[in-house]
Amino acid sequence: MLYLKEANWEDREEEFTFLTQMPQDENGSINPCFGMTQGEFFTQGLPQMIDNAKGIGLPEGYVPATTYFLWENDKIVGKFNLRHRLSEALRNGGGHIGYSIQKDCRGRGLATEGLRMVLEKARDIVPEEEIYLHAQLQNLASLRVMEKNGAYIHHQDDTGYYTRIKK
Repeated sequence: MLYLKEANWEDREEEFTFLTQMPQDENGSINPCFGMTQGEFFTQGLPQMIDNAKGIGLPEGYVPATTYFLWENDKIVGKFNLRHRLSEALRNGGGHIGYSIQKDCRGRGLATEGLRMVLEKARDIVPEEEIYLHAQLQNLASLRVMEKNGAYIHHQDDTGYYTRIKK
């Protein structure tokens, strides 16, 4: 069974394990917890994720963002970040949602289903009329995930595809 859970204290051990297995930067998905010790994750990484969802302590130009972990039964298989609104940088870059699926779990439709579930939440949170997403040019699998969830290519440049999904 697949389900989403917000970053939380109850699942901190599993969240830490998942994030320490993810690369620092893969296909534009940055892992801010890369290289953290468990102690650093518990005192800095996780509290920051929880505060970000509430808009607490955000640096200038940042917007609130909720981190959701995609669980398959009792294992985390993916991470989705839902930015609550767009800044200019997000409007012209990463958009509302960024995601990553654990490497050994790819190719099973988990990203498609996880994005579908996050889009349900986004429709209630995001004030814009469309949900903005971005896929790097070489990441055609991510583009297909977006298209399966109703995205159309708004435009592309030399870095990637900028897609939109109507709310």
